[in-house]
Amino acid sequence: MMKERGTDRQGDARRRILWSVLILVLGGESALGIWFLVCPQPFAELLLARTAPRLPVYGSLPDFALVERSGRPVRRLDLEGKIWVASFIFTNCSDECPLMTAEMARLQADVAPMPDLRLVSITVDPERDSAAVLSQYAERFTADPERWLFLTGDKEAIYRLARDGFRLGIVDATEAVQSPPVKGPAFETSGHALDHQPYSSQTQIAPWLPSIAPASAFANHGRTPDILHATRFVLVDRRAQIRGYYDSREAAELHRLRQHIRTLLRDA
Repeated sequence: MMKERGTDRQGDARRRILWSVLILVLGGESALGIWFLVCPQPFAELLLARTAPRLPVYGSLPDFALVERSGRPVRRLDLEGKIWVASFIFTNCSDECPLMTAEMARLQADVAPMPDLRLVSITVDPERDSAAVLSQYAERFTADPERWLFLTGDKEAIYRLARDGFRLGIVDATEAVQSPPVKGPAFETSGHALDHQPYSSQTQIAPWLPSIAPASAFANHGRTPDILHATRFVLVDRRAQIRGYYDSREAAELHRLRQHIRTLLRDA
């Protein structure tokens, strides 16, 4: 009789333990669900980002020497220690470039609380885009002069930086055909096809253009067909390493860019 009572007590104890564990698990899940509903979205994304894989490295940028719209020189060293998003545009463009710059303006508003982030727009038409011209262009988009840099400089240096540094396609139809940039990891990782048809003279200008992935989305300029350039944003980390390419015209890509910015800020 005593053994039966002892067995009953042990069974009751096990059941109480199991119920307690079950209540704790269910309570934890409910609390987590309520937290996600109540807390601001960036904090929820930050929690999820802790389990996200590390971003790949597509190579390091070389040193460069360009001029900011304020007239001050800017080198790679000036941006080291900061996370930045780069784009290539020019002010005389009437199609893709204003859309790209508008997206950068929206990004500027979204990342305002992130002091370690910089935006960098580099002109591909430096012969017309002087520091003064870039300054007027930047004012149209309410660009913060401390957070958003507009760079100009030597044309050959800019094109070399775009092709060999950022591994982005860029072509000036008024000049002789340039050799294609050296292929690297960035060229094999994007699955985008040639989704923005360049001009019919493309095959005569540079037949290798459709074969390189990050440069596959080109600006199509109705009034200025002389310059073809990639329409992607490029994410660069604190050590001047390229960490991602993003189609500036795709909402999902821009959302991914914001997530990856938070990832780099968290990993710093």
